[in-house]
Amino acid sequence: MRAQFSFDGDVIVITGGANGIGRALASAAALAGAKVVILDVDQPAMDAAAAEHASISAIHVDVSDPAAIAAAIAGIEHRFGHIDGLVCGAAIQPRIVAHEMTPAQWRQVLGINLDGVVWCYQAVIPGMIARRRGAIIAFSSGLAHQGWPQASAYAASKGALIGFVKSAAKEVAQHRIRFNLISPGVIDTAQYRAANQGADHERWRTSIGVGEAADVVGPLLFLLSDAATMTASVLSRDTAYPASDDE
Repeated sequence: MRAQFSFDGDVIVITGGANGIGRALASAAALAGAKVVILDVDQPAMDAAAAEHASISAIHVDVSDPAAIAAAIAGIEHRFGHIDGLVCGAAIQPRIVAHEMTPAQWRQVLGINLDGVVWCYQAVIPGMIARRRGAIIAFSSGLAHQGWPQASAYAASKGALIGFVKSAAKEVAQHRIRFNLISPGVIDTAQYRAANQGADHERWRTSIGVGEAADVVGPLLFLLSDAATMTASVLSRDTAYPASDDE
């Protein structure tokens, strides 16, 4: 059974889209007919992603800077005339014990993971309300519920996003705008590898399993599509893989 999605004429903005899940989604959305704009700070990876498909472009922007985000979104709307989908994938996950974390380290994580979603949401929502159409997706995590050593700021940011999205989604549902979350499970990306070395990776691999970025693309395309007639929801992929390579 295969699901096919068409995004012909749609414009999709992906923060953190130069790597990992965002990169995989950008490629898939472009192949499905969308104009894709990546917002990221990794210039080499952005250039590589844009070179993959003529429908992918990129803007260097820090999502924690509200003025920069407002300018970037305004520029995209001026260029294309509309934004149909926003996927907020930009995030960082430094590992440090909570009692040793500096105020600057705490603010950096929340500034990107939480505030960045808020600024992007505020920037795109007026245009979506005017057109009475739009789909927005943010990323939560299983760590929002269970926590993890040396990941307090990351877990806090992902837990806060659940409350923000569920509240904001109810404010704009009357305008036929959908705002949902995805909790993708443990996915093998460069960021995951940096945050889960050695024993942590082995623990995840032999328990709930470690997936690939491409595994998340289908659920994301679904949430962006008109088939996803839901809002204020969390689509969770808690355990989607075998616990080991053994048959």
